[in-house]
Amino acid sequence: MGKKLVMAQRRGETRALCLGAAMVVCAVIAYYILGTTVLPLYQKSVWTQESTCHLIETNIRDQEELEGKKVAQYPCLWVNVSAVGQWAVLYHTENTRDQNQQCSYIPGSLDNYQIARADVEKVRDKFQEHKVFYCFSTTQENETSVLYRRLYGPQTLLFSLFWPTFLLTGGLLIIAMVKINQSLSILAAQK
Repeated sequence: MGKKLVMAQRRGETRALCLGAAMVVCAVIAYYILGTTVLPLYQKSVWTQESTCHLIETNIRDQEELEGKKVAQYPCLWVNVSAVGQWAVLYHTENTRDQNQQCSYIPGSLDNYQIARADVEKVRDKFQEHKVFYCFSTTQENETSVLYRRLYGPQTLLFSLFWPTFLLTGGLLIIAMVKINQSLSILAAQK
């Protein structure tokens, strides 16, 4: 009976050690992937200065190009604001600015013109309702654009690092508990 219990404990300990080691390895791989994808985007982001923007005007324009390609006509929102003591163009995110510099906001669905137009009008109404809001600007002097929302801010970085940290901590705790259990078993057997 005693020998079967010891063998079962060893099998369980081996499985627990393998689980802990696998969790640690997965966490290291996740850290590597995040370190090569999200972290460089966060470090390259120049939109670090939080400012107060005052709405000047909003216009809905019809566009026919997106990222240099001809597409069916779609509506986009153009927003001018006053930020950091100067006139600026507001962009929804970094990607909006890269996709089309003539649009402050590009609707998510470009398939149906009426739905896209309703989406743009809803966003325009929200801007006109709240004429003063926070935005992100760059420290470069000649930059005349600001962002409404940063894609690669500190919150995104912390959220991305949460699960790998949780995996690493859990794996290390499992390994530590198994090793402590083994050492206590050896001490109990010696007495």
